[in-house]
Amino acid sequence: MTAALDDIAPEAIPQVHRIESTDIETAEPMVAEMLHSVYPHEQVYGEYCTLHGYVDCPPRQLYDYLAHIRSLEEWTYSLRGLTVTDTPGLWQGYDRLGADTEVYARVEANPDAMTVDYHCAWDQGAHLWMIYLMRVVDAQAVLDRPGSVVLWTNCRHPFYDRNPFPAAAPAARDGWVGDYWDIFYPGHLLEMHNLKAIAEYRHSHGLPVTPEWVRGA
Repeated sequence: MTAALDDIAPEAIPQVHRIESTDIETAEPMVAEMLHSVYPHEQVYGEYCTLHGYVDCPPRQLYDYLAHIRSLEEWTYSLRGLTVTDTPGLWQGYDRLGADTEVYARVEANPDAMTVDYHCAWDQGAHLWMIYLMRVVDAQAVLDRPGSVVLWTNCRHPFYDRNPFPAAAPAARDGWVGDYWDIFYPGHLLEMHNLKAIAEYRHSHGLPVTPEWVRGA
């Protein structure tokens, strides 16, 4: 029977630590070294921006709300005016953070895993490189209480540091979406609070969590 990692010599990947190669006495100080009372901002938020939150709303209803792309006009801070384009699945709207900045977006949702990924970009719709990865988890399974846990991650694509389509930018706009990366976490946390407040209000008042206008009706 083939054993785990039989195809790789241990000295080839010394950075892999398993109990077979690194005993507990050796591993404990290694783990302790990874813990700090203070973490540099770049270390925490440099390459990824991840946040999470609890929403007192049934997970399937919350997933359904997020899976409709027009929900972004309600719970995001500045994305507005989404309308369908001639390209199937592609929507165009405006990000009010930037002067007359067009945003293009499509949603990829998986009802079985309750994942909702928004693929977006400023200025053009040919390359949607700003990807917002979201997952709705049944809070009963992970917190032993009704409701939902929302997990949300953004990855720092290289285009955040340089605009790949400068000719498409509106003349009146001074900045670029990447200029906001350092405040992505608090900015997205504000939006997470919006999502929580909206979904919880509708659910607690017997309203459809996804209103008809969001469904496109």
